[in-house]
Amino acid sequence: MSLVVLFLVTSAIFLVADAIMLRSVIQPVFARHLGDGLYDGFRLLPAILFYFTYMFGVIYFASWPALRDGVPVQALMNGAILGFLAYGTYEFTSWAVMRDWHPQMVAIDLAWGTAVTAVAAWGGVMAARALAG
Repeated sequence: MSLVVLFLVTSAIFLVADAIMLRSVIQPVFARHLGDGLYDGFRLLPAILFYFTYMFGVIYFASWPALRDGVPVQALMNGAILGFLAYGTYEFTSWAVMRDWHPQMVAIDLAWGTAVTAVAAWGGVMAARALAG
């Protein structure tokens, strides 16, 4: 049961926060720099594939070990590391190979990915602990 709560709460925190941030901050910055190169709207299948696989990674590498060890701050720290690595891989690669990729896009998305992954991992652990205890 703890694993189900962990997955659902972690995913909910991540999805809600990411939807708000994408719409209000990230999309306007990317639109300013990429213009017509940015897809109008989003493709549902790739979005689902990203969120599902990313949540699996967050649970496996950050949340579950912290819940198992009883150290919630471990989820925060490992989530931040995972977020930095995952978002950094995307952003630094894009910046290296795409003409219109801008350092502002890298900085904003990298900071966001680090923070949202950390908070979602930690929040899921806290909720799973509260419901189990």
